[in-house]
Amino acid sequence: MNTRTQTQKLLFFAICIVPSIFTHAQTKCKSTCGFGPLKRLKYPFGFSSGCPIQLNCSGNGTAMIDEFPVQSVSSDSILIKIPAKCDRPIKTLHRLFSRHYAPTSRNGILLHNCTSPIRTCTIPSTSVQTHLELGDCGPTGNISCYSEEKREREFIDYVNATSSGCKSLFSAISVEALGNGSSSVALDVQVVELGWWLEGGCLCSQNANCTEIVSPVEGRPGHRCRCLGGFVGDGYRAGFGCRKASSSCNAGKYMSGQCDGTTRVGVLVGGIVAGAVLMVGVALTCCFIRRRSKLKHWRRTTRLLSKAAGISIPIYPYKEIEKATNFFSDKQCLGTGAYGTVYAGKLNKEEWVAIKRIKHRDTDSIEQVMNEIKLLSSVSHPNLVRLLGCSIEKGEQILLYEFMPNGTLSQHLHRERSDGLTWPVRLKIATETAQAIAYLHSAMNPPIYHRDIKSSNILLDFNLRSKVADFGLSRLGLTETSHISTAPQGTPGYLDPQYHQHFHLSDKSDVYSLGVVLVEIITAQKVVDFCRPQNEVNLASLAMDRIVKGRLEEIIDPLFELQTDDGWTLSSIHKVAELAFRCLAYDQDMRPSMIEVAIMLEQIRLSRWANSKENITPLSETSSCSLSSS
Repeated sequence: MNTRTQTQKLLFFAICIVPSIFTHAQTKCKSTCGFGPLKRLKYPFGFSSGCPIQLNCSGNGTAMIDEFPVQSVSSDSILIKIPAKCDRPIKTLHRLFSRHYAPTSRNGILLHNCTSPIRTCTIPSTSVQTHLELGDCGPTGNISCYSEEKREREFIDYVNATSSGCKSLFSAISVEALGNGSSSVALDVQVVELGWWLEGGCLCSQNANCTEIVSPVEGRPGHRCRCLGGFVGDGYRAGFGCRKASSSCNAGKYMSGQCDGTTRVGVLVGGIVAGAVLMVGVALTCCFIRRRSKLKHWRRTTRLLSKAAGISIPIYPYKEIEKATNFFSDKQCLGTGAYGTVYAGKLNKEEWVAIKRIKHRDTDSIEQVMNEIKLLSSVSHPNLVRLLGCSIEKGEQILLYEFMPNGTLSQHLHRERSDGLTWPVRLKIATETAQAIAYLHSAMNPPIYHRDIKSSNILLDFNLRSKVADFGLSRLGLTETSHISTAPQGTPGYLDPQYHQHFHLSDKSDVYSLGVVLVEIITAQKVVDFCRPQNEVNLASLAMDRIVKGRLEEIIDPLFELQTDDGWTLSSIHKVAELAFRCLAYDQDMRPSMIEVAIMLEQIRLSRWANSKENITPLSETSSCSLSSS
């Protein structure tokens, strides 16, 4: 047998055989749960029927007790999240009482829909709803909190708690003493502390003490084990037991079984361990060098982003972006544009976000990313998309936005996501878009010119509210002059012809682009379509021709005839077309300002209710043009 073969066998022994010696004694107990915060639990906890105390493992790697997520597990308690809920039946509390755990007396149970307040502990429902951002819980009075008066009780009395005249389990508050001689306490809202135990008499290992428990459920004896000071482990005979945590019991001695006076593996393992330690040392050195290099690059990137944003914004590692998008899976792709591809993803198991991966990774693309970060971090308006974070690593430029579940206006107009939007909805979207751009032009100093207003850059949230996006081409205006000179950039069909010819960029360039969007909203036709006659390829030219000749009906979306036969719809469409005609004027000085456009669209929208006998509140009742940030 040659040396190479022996070495291979020794390595196989060290890698495969040695770890099996230290495998949990209860091999039928699964102790891992995905990649969640509690991905591995100590004995006696686990996620299979072979574990003394079995928890559930959700699909996203979260440990669960019934419907409630587990936050942490300690040597004597379990903390679970119990989100506030108005209509949760009070009998749900029974699910927190089992053979192995129950709520401790250090909890305050918040109850709702009570016939009368419990003792003197009441909280106004409206205050709690506002604090926790809940909907209306209904006219059911205040929220009462149940707690044990007898402090010698270790657990909540289930019978007393459920016989208090309350119908709903709203939430809970866990009280924790801060210790260190202080009388202060910490309150964990929407959290319940469960005390746990194993049934029967003490079965603790050596160097562990035993705490006897009387089950509050059936009154049976139970116990908990805990290692003495200077020892680490779970403290149970059937688990890992307890071992010394001092330097005299190092990793080599523990693996060779000498920490508890027994010999599990021979001297050979000690030699392999020494070799492994050497290899680990070399690997750690390499990792340290690479880590230092990455840290240096990370700091440089952070400075770059901070300078662009002007304020602190979240910066995400590239690995988190890959994980959120499933390595940029086509299944999570929302769409591809001229500057990048947008994916849907979840970060930290929270709400969905839109992740934009820039296509070109040259100097111009970096400038666009930095420009968008700088502008979006300085504005705040309900109809402007929010920037949630960014990532620039490994040559990638990635931006994270709030997720818009209803896609883009373009997709709806061209029947890619729906059968078409009604005219009132389209008019509302146009009004909100104009208000957002007017905010950029008038409320910001210096003003911001978007330069790429188009239907595919108008996103729609769950309620079909407009959200203007894509600020990569945006520029700051000058306060001293009416325009700035810059090379024309934008999307064909939406681009201001005077800006294209004279390189004069002003707020009226955005007005022209919005005029094209208004025509697109009226007609639901493509902005550039080579299937039309040569002189009508450009939608703006086609619309101007029909409006001048009084033949607007020829290009109105046929869907409107099917949706309604009221006079207001046709009248308001003509008014919007007249406004679009003014926006599309070749001479910039002939076009209205964006504030005027927003006011006129709001007036047209509100005119629907002017002669109505019904008492209907308009969507925007605070002002004719919302220019202030939300």
